[in-house]
Amino acid sequence: MAQAAHACETALLLTIDVSNSIDVAEYRLQVDGLADALLDAEITDVIVQGQSALAVVQWSGVDRQELSIPWTQLRSRTDVQTFAAQARAMPRAFVLSDTAPAEALDFALRQFADAPACDRRVIDVSGDGTPNSGSDPRPMVRAAERAGVTVNGIAIESMGLAITNFYRREIITRDGFVITARQHRDYPRAIREKLLRELSRILG
Repeated sequence: MAQAAHACETALLLTIDVSNSIDVAEYRLQVDGLADALLDAEITDVIVQGQSALAVVQWSGVDRQELSIPWTQLRSRTDVQTFAAQARAMPRAFVLSDTAPAEALDFALRQFADAPACDRRVIDVSGDGTPNSGSDPRPMVRAAERAGVTVNGIAIESMGLAITNFYRREIITRDGFVITARQHRDYPRAIREKLLRELSRILG
């Protein structure tokens, strides 16, 4: 019975910024970085041990959100390999669009209506900019907290920590954390670190 109670440790929704600031090469770094991280032996083991469920959303402007890979429970190495291949082959959903993280969070939260029953629910927001359209994200962060959903982030910086600080103030939940990527080239390292931390149940 204890095994059934923990059939799924974590439902993790990965959201990828595809706003106008992301060029073709930077999009490629994000999807390849995600795929490579999932195929990392340590992360694959953690996913399979936890029977975790993953989904991927692409987001940009106010009315620009897409569930690109629906909820999939990953019970074996083959499941993880298949999901990673889907992520790597995923076509870009939007181009020439604004940055509206509040609406992305709203869309992401609604996806949990279709998620498997898991012990923890987590949204991962990655992006390289602050909002230039849409509403204030903080009410959506409070809504996530009321729903028992953790929001973590990857802030992709060009210089300084402006985006990291914005994510800490206005994107993550009180039990969440931010990983800083130093430009898009650092994203693969950052996504690996973040996935391991999330799926290993290391918080804060």
